[in-house]
Order: sequence, then structure tokens, then C-alpha cells
Amino acid sequence: MTGVLLALGASLAWGFADFVGPWQGRTLGALRVLLWSELAGLVAVVIVVGVRGRGAEDHAVLLAIPAAISGTLGIFAYYRGMAIGAMAVVAPIAGASAIVPVIFGIATGDRPDLWQYIGIAGAIAGVTLASQEHQEGTERRVAAGVGLALLAAVGFGFYFPAMHAASKVDPYWSTLVFRFCSVFVVGAAVAIKRPPIRISGWKIAIVAGVGLGDAAGNAMFAGAAEQGGLVSLSSVLASLYPIVTVLLASLVLKERVSGPQRAGVVLTLAGVALISA
Repeated sequence: MTGVLLALGASLAWGFADFVGPWQGRTLGALRVLLWSELAGLVAVVIVVGVRGRGAEDHAVLLAIPAAISGTLGIFAYYRGMAIGAMAVVAPIAGASAIVPVIFGIATGDRPDLWQYIGIAGAIAGVTLASQEHQEGTERRVAAGVGLALLAAVGFGFYFPAMHAASKVDPYWSTLVFRFCSVFVVGAAVAIKRPPIRISGWKIAIVAGVGLGDAAGNAMFAGAAEQGGLVSLSSVLASLYPIVTVLLASLVLKERVSGPQRAGVVLTLAGVALISA
């Protein structure tokens, strides 16, 4: 049960961070927000690992490197998709990333019971259903940002198996390795693109909060892996962040949530209940 709660905690932390970060990114630019948020997350993780005062227990923590590369490219696509499309559309599509670790987990020996299989299917179906754009009359449109959201889903999807494997060995050092690599990837992109990076006033605190929320999500997912949770189940639960993002987009930005999206949220929550039973 601890692993389930940690995975759900990761989903909650990511949900808030993945709403506030892209929201700020719409005006400040994706790379600028990512750079400062990643640095804030890194500082927090360095402090935690330093206070713990123990070295890495196994070289398997280096699996956090491919996780960081994949996840960071995914988050950049996610921010860019949010900049041109509705959060209520982009976030759930990115959340379909859970399909990748589910397939990986089952292929490598995970054996969920029947109700958990049904829960996994329900959660994935719910996230997919929630991606339907609001339609006027009978008109059907391809939602803006869908292509980038699909790229984000692929990036996030391949993050989960590698990070899960690294975290089973040492969740602290795997999170630290992940953060260092993420900062390197974002820093390289900033060096190449050379966008403005200065943030002043209260916005720096908000962006730092995004980084802390993202780092907290990473840490809780790592903790869920250390508790022995199946990669398929932990990843699906941690991928439920679009529910939080969609609700915040509806409440704060007044984005319209269609009937199919609302049904998707309910179906996803039912899947969570079955997975955690």
C-alpha cells in the first residue's frame, strides 16, 4: 500500500507542476521555465542526498541517465504542446505514456491480478477518452498540440521502466543522477537556442516551485519502486497527473471540459480504485 500511495503522490505533485510550469511557459518560454525549475529541483535533491550522507549502492542508478534524457525531451515536447494547445487536451494524451511501462512490465514478468488488469485498462482508456477536444455541433477537429503531446507520451513512457529499475537499487541517488542529467540536457538546449533566461520578481519563486514539485514527483515515484511496486502498476498510478492538470485548467484558466473528458476522468478514477485494491 505504501508504494501505491507514493505513486499516487507522484501523480499529484506532477499534476500541479505540469499545470503551473506550462502556464508560465506560455509567457516566459518553455526553455526558460525548464532551466530554472530543473535547477531548483536539483538543489533540493542535492540537499536531501547530502543530509542522508551515503554513497550510491550500485551502478544500476546510472539507468537514471536514459530515463532523464527520455523524460526531459518528453517534458519539453509537453511544454511546447501546452503553448499551442489546450491543457485539457494535451495533458491527457501525454498521460497515455502509461501504455509503454505496462507493456514493458508484463513482458518482463509483472503479473497483476485480473482486477488490476481491468483497472489498468480502465485508467488508460480514461486518459485516452479525456483527450477528446470540445466539439461544436458535429464538427470534428484535430486538437492543436496533439503531435507534441504524442511525442511527450513517448518520452514519458520510456522514462518509467529505466527510472523504476534505477530506483529499486537506490531511490535517492537515482533521483540525483536523474536531476543532474536533466539539467545538462536543458542547459545544452539553452546553449544551442540561446533564449532569454532571466526571470525576475515573484515569478522566479513560482518557477522554483514547479521544479520542487517535479522533483517531489520523481522522488515519490522512486520511493514507490523501492517499495517493490510492479513497474506496470506504479507507472499507471503515477501517470494520472493529467486529471489534476485538466481540473486546474478548467478551474483557473476556464478551459472547457467536454462530456467525454469528464467521463474519462471518472473512468480513470475507477481504474485507480481497482489498481490499488
